[in-house]
Order: sequence, then C-alpha cells, then structure tokens
Amino acid sequence: MCYSFDTAMGIHISRRSFVSAVAAAPLASAIAKSKKIPVGLEMFSVRNELAKDLEGTVTKVAKMGYEDIEFFAPYFSWTPEKAKEIRKLMDGLGIVCRSTHNGPESFAPENYQKAIDLNGILGSKLIVMASAGRVTTADGWKKVADTLNAGAAAFKKAKISAGYHNHQLEFRPLEGTRPIEIIAKNTTKDVVLQLDVGTCVEVGQDPVAWIDANPGRIRAIHCKEWSPQKGYRVLFGEGVSPWKKIFEAAEKTGGVELYIIEQEGADVPPFEAVEKCLASFRKMRA
Repeated sequence: MCYSFDTAMGIHISRRSFVSAVAAAPLASAIAKSKKIPVGLEMFSVRNELAKDLEGTVTKVAKMGYEDIEFFAPYFSWTPEKAKEIRKLMDGLGIVCRSTHNGPESFAPENYQKAIDLNGILGSKLIVMASAGRVTTADGWKKVADTLNAGAAAFKKAKISAGYHNHQLEFRPLEGTRPIEIIAKNTTKDVVLQLDVGTCVEVGQDPVAWIDANPGRIRAIHCKEWSPQKGYRVLFGEGVSPWKKIFEAAEKTGGVELYIIEQEGADVPPFEAVEKCLASFRKMRA
C-alpha cells in the first residue's frame, strides 16, 4: 500500500518517497565518509635527509605509502633538467607532487614564468606562499593580498592556483582583526587558504571555525600537530588538535583536496616520525 501525507509546510509526500529518502540518507553519509582525499608529506619534515640525498629521500617517502610530496623553497633553485629528473623518479615510484611551498621570490612578477615552468614539470597545481615575511600593519597585509591576487592571475593561465600558508602570526589580532582575515577578505577565491593546523591551535584559535567561515577555500591542510607539553615535537594524533572535527569540516565545507602531514621534529628519527604519523593519520581517517 502506498499512501501520502502533508508535512507541516504543506508539501505532499508519498510514503514510498519518504521511505526512499530516509533509506538514502545513510548511503549518502557513507559516500561522503568514503571520499578519497590523498595524503602527502611536506618535505620540510625530512629536510636534513633531503639535503643529503634528494632522490633517496623521495624514494623512502614513496615506499612508506605517502601519495604526494610537497617540495619546499629550495626546489626553486633547481634547473628544469633537475626537475625533470625528479619528475621521472616520482613517476616510477607512483607518487605525485600536487603543491609546492614557496618563498616570496616565486611571487615576484619577474619569476612567475620560472615558478610556472618548475611546477608544471613537477606536476604541481598549487604554488603556496609559505610566509609573507615581516608585515606589521593591516595595510601591509592588504599588500600581501594584492601580491597573492597578482600571482593567482598569472598562474591561472597555466591552470595552476596560488595559495597562502598561515603561521601563528596570521591568527594573532592586529589593529582589531587577524591578518588571516585580511588575506581571506582581500583575495579572490582563486587563492587557496592552506591551513596550518598546528600554528592555529598553538595561539588558541579554532581551526574548525576557520574552515567553516571560508567554504571552498581550504583546499589543502597541513596536518601539523601541537601540544602544550611538547610543542611541535609531538607526532600526529598525540597533540590537542580536534582532528575528527577538522576532517569533517574540511570535507563538508572547506573543499579540501589534499592533506599534508608536516613534522617539525620528534623524539625519534625523522623517517621513523613521518612513518608513524602516516600510520596514525590512516587509523584516524579509517
């Protein structure tokens, strides 16, 4: 038997439709939970090893099971030939580079093409400004936003996005507002707001609230841990960051496309640390 009823809003719904909708809800939830977001490693986590043996370090990280690597500023000194060698190595290992961490030089107009060329060879689709340097006024942060917008416009022609990576400074109030809010308000939606969770949490800010306030713009997240007792010398999942809530907000609202584990230091050797971080990440995301 199929009968119908009127809702409080006066909408006529059949029993069959109602039952189907209810049954579909858990399925939709399961699909959302099963969404595959790749996990990468910020290579600053193994910086000393990288400086000694670039190819060997990339190989070890890939064999751990990381799906992505984010090269940091020193990559910008590579020649195109060197970048091609590393790309060939990554292709053979089955690992990719979706983003790079950059100094201000990558956002200087005279260096746009170099940034585009190197990132294009590596396969990166996101050029992130890792730091704005010394900025002490709200107007100064607006100029940083202008720089990001200009870079985004130039990179967009090559189908590459621009991004900005926060530290503690951007979440500390300045002249009545937080610099990160100035960045968000004065940049176009083409500029990715790459969230560094650890630095946000360290200064007492709420990463979930920040994600929810910027829908679609938190496309990359640095999964860096922090604890009051050990600072950044703590492995992923052993600090105070609300990771379950962060994942939920990032995937429901933030538009996250990439999680990047970053480890600044630990009580165990770097390779062991990042391998343990990956295992903890996967367990928590299961």
